[in-house]
Parts: sequence; structure tokens; C-alpha cells
Amino acid sequence: MSVSTLAADQSVCAPLPVLGRDVTVPLVTGGEVTYAALDYAASAPALQRVWDDVAAYAPYYGSVHRGAGYLSQLSTDLFENARRTVAEFLDCRAGDQVVFTRSTTDSLNLLAAALPAGCQVFVFETEHHASLLPWRDAQVTYLDAPTSPGQAVETLERALTARAVSIEGGHGPALVCVTGASNVTGELWPVRELAAAAHAHGARIVLDAAQLAPHHPVSVQDLDVDWVAFSGHKLYAPFGSGVLAGRADWLREAEPYLAGGGASRKVTRRADGGVDVEWHDSAARHEAGSPNVIGAHAVASACKALTEAGFDTLVAREQYLVRTVRDGLADVPEVRFLSLFGDDAPRVGVLSFVVEGWNSSHFAAALSAEYGIGVRDGLFCAHPLVRTLLGSDPQTQGECGSPEAAPGEKSLNAIRVSFGAGTPDEHVERFVTAVKELVRDGAQWNYRTQHGRCVPDTSA
Repeated sequence: MSVSTLAADQSVCAPLPVLGRDVTVPLVTGGEVTYAALDYAASAPALQRVWDDVAAYAPYYGSVHRGAGYLSQLSTDLFENARRTVAEFLDCRAGDQVVFTRSTTDSLNLLAAALPAGCQVFVFETEHHASLLPWRDAQVTYLDAPTSPGQAVETLERALTARAVSIEGGHGPALVCVTGASNVTGELWPVRELAAAAHAHGARIVLDAAQLAPHHPVSVQDLDVDWVAFSGHKLYAPFGSGVLAGRADWLREAEPYLAGGGASRKVTRRADGGVDVEWHDSAARHEAGSPNVIGAHAVASACKALTEAGFDTLVAREQYLVRTVRDGLADVPEVRFLSLFGDDAPRVGVLSFVVEGWNSSHFAAALSAEYGIGVRDGLFCAHPLVRTLLGSDPQTQGECGSPEAAPGEKSLNAIRVSFGAGTPDEHVERFVTAVKELVRDGAQWNYRTQHGRCVPDTSA
């Protein structure tokens, strides 16, 4: 379906119902307005279907894997069915494991703890901190930010080739970690090509799909990645669950991520007073403690809802909204969008920008207080990337900014607008109008810094 066809047929592109779509918020200038939630990249609202599925199950909530009672058995079936649903959603290979975690961050830290001895990790500096930071106990090679998808593949090829030359007697284990879609620019990364480069040099690859999975289909087999990590709270299922899915061998051979009940198959006392433990070799090995069955059920519900809605339709509508923002602000020279691969690069519904003459925190505060629009400002837990994108061209300092910032860095922040399957057209149109009015007329209210945040000054 083309974007033009989609725009002409509003019955096809109605957003999926989400919680909070009718919430109203007060404006400092008086009155109330329906809240425009345009911070999906941080946490997406729950799909109404997800909420309904969780509410329907809640009276039947019981312990998982441990109880003989009806509710425990039902809950166990629900939990394991959720695992199968996620595996289908990701098009996993036979033999892959689906481990339920708390988030993408938790998933990648779990994988980091499961790395074989001597494993070398390759990660671009453009990654979200969830992908950038977990590899503290490994030998890490940080790769410079590329300016095109092709350069990303070339950069990785060079790094892996240099590794092969430096290692005598063959290859040791290696892992490449890469995002599917940037949480700053929204740009899609060449995952399939990066996976091919990794495998050609004997390395494995893990995909951070936190920003990709809510917007595009993710196939483990088609992309040929070894693992995928994502978060429920970005997939319209904010109930504290995440996923690490992929090859079982490294996970099976690693020490359990957490030691405790559920991860252990058998525990016995030794004659010397200690204990011997036999750990599970299934996904349960890394799921110690009482599982978050509601979170897993919510993730599975979201996977089903997105699949049934059809990603072709969802992607086409989202591209229409992206174009609405870019075209609507094309004639505002003060607005500069941030990009690695160029303005025409394929992207999900995530756009970051700066406004000449404004501190980004001040601008975001005005959008919220005067227009009821929620966006995010700052460095988006991707500090190296945003600093690279902002370069040596800092914004003009406004009257608000974080007092905790280092000298000379108070202006190093940006504004991010993000949306998805539940975003009404009106929210995006209101955002475009608000940006134009703030640039043209300035804020209608005075603002001050409080606890590092720019907030309306109500002291007068």
C-alpha cells in the first residue's frame, strides 16, 4: 500500500486503540486539552487489547511451574504459550530459546553474562546505552559512527578482518551488537548485511530490536541474527517484561543469570556441608524466581495484535506520519533534524531535532505546558551518538537547562518526537503547528530550572 493511498483511505489507517487516548491535561495558559503522547520511543502506551487480555486473566493469576491447583496449571500454560507466541512473532529457528527478562537492558546484560571466556565484542558508538554498556567484562571494540549503511558494513568488515590478523591460531569467540532502528534518529540499520559480515568472520550477532520490533516485522531467520532483544514497554505491553531470543548453546553453557528457584533442577547437600546444584538447560536456567506471567502474557498479546493488524499497513501509516512532520516543518529553517544516513534514509517513527535559538529542554517544556504535547529532550541514553550528531554546533543557550551539566555542555541536548500504531493524526498535526508557533512567536509563559528540569514558573 502506498502512502498516498493510505492517506486517502482513513478507514484503513485508523490507529490501534491504546490506553490514555482520551486523557486530558491542563495547560498553563488555561483550559485543558487531550494529551498528545509523542514519546513512544521511551515507553509506548498499552494497546487496549493488551489491557483487556491482562484484565481477563488477572482473576485466574497463580504461581507458575510450581502448583498442582487449577489456577497454577492455567498460569503455567499461559506463560509457556506466551513463549511460543513470541517465538512465532520473531520467526525463531527450531531449537532457539526464548527467555523472558525485564527489558532490553536486562536481556543484553544476561547475554553479556553468558559470553564464553575470551569473547571479543564489537559495538558501534551509536548504540543506546542498553547495547553499549553491558560488555564490561569482555574485550570491547567500539566502532565509530558511520555516515551511511554501506559504511557501517565496511567499518565492521575492517574491524573483524583486523581481529583475524591479530589472533594467532584461529578465531576466538566474537559477538557483534547492533541496533535495528536508532532510538535517536529512527534510521533503519543494515542488519542483514551486518549479520552476513559477522558470520563470514566467525562472529555472532545480537540485534537490539527495542525500537524495531514495535514498527517492523523482525525475523530471526530472514535477518540471520543469532539473538534478538526487545522490551515489552516499547511494544505496547508496559508490564515489566522483556525478551532475549536466540541460540541456546551459549545460554545453556553459562552460569545462571540469577541463582535461585526455577533455575535449579536439583539441589542436594554434600557431606562437607555444602550444596550441589543441577541447573536447567532450558530457558528456565535464566528465569530464576517467580516468573512475571502477566508481563509475558502482555508481550504475547501485543505480538498477536501487531501481527493481526498487519505490519504493511502499520508501516505505511507510520511513514505517512513521518512525512507529515518532515513536510510540515520543511519551511522552518530554525529546525534541524538529526541524522546519520541522511534525510531520505528509511526510518521508523522517531525523529530528533534542535531548534536554533532555543535550549531543547525549554522547547520541550513549552510543548508540554502550552500545547499538551509530550516529547522527550536530552541525550536519550545514547550520549556518544547525540554528541556526534550535535558536533561543535551547540544551540544558543536559552533560559532553561540542566544545572548539573558539565561546563560547556548545557546546550548539548535535543528534542525527540516519536509515535507509532496508536498515534492519531491530530496529535502529529498539533505538534507541527505548535513547533511553528513557538519558533515564530516564542513561549507564552516564563520557565525556570527546577531539579534539572525546565518547568513553568508559577511563582508570580
